[in-house]
Amino acid sequence: MSEITRYHSNQRMSQIVTHGDTIYLAGQVGTAGASVAQQTQDCLDQIDALLAEVGSDKTRILQSVIWLHSMDDFAEMNGVWDAWVPEGHAPARACGEAKLAKPEFTVEIIVTAAK
Repeated sequence: MSEITRYHSNQRMSQIVTHGDTIYLAGQVGTAGASVAQQTQDCLDQIDALLAEVGSDKTRILQSVIWLHSMDDFAEMNGVWDAWVPEGHAPARACGEAKLAKPEFTVEIIVTAAK
């Protein structure tokens, strides 16, 4: 049976959970109140750091779920996302509109990756 390891945990959640060779990241948000582009970049920087911590990187992302405060921000978010994803390594992806934890958040990104 594969061991489950949790990183940066508190009572509510862990930022990283690994199970075998699969990595699950908590939803990442950017700087509250910043532009959609900046919040997206913040999320992606955090994802890079968390994946590196457990020996992976963005070329190993299996799936990403992106929540936007408004689908009106889709193009701005995609401008940052498209520049970040390495060619030939695009993950399965979903993007939708949702009411996020605080009104100042415009982007939240959830990732599942392989080691």
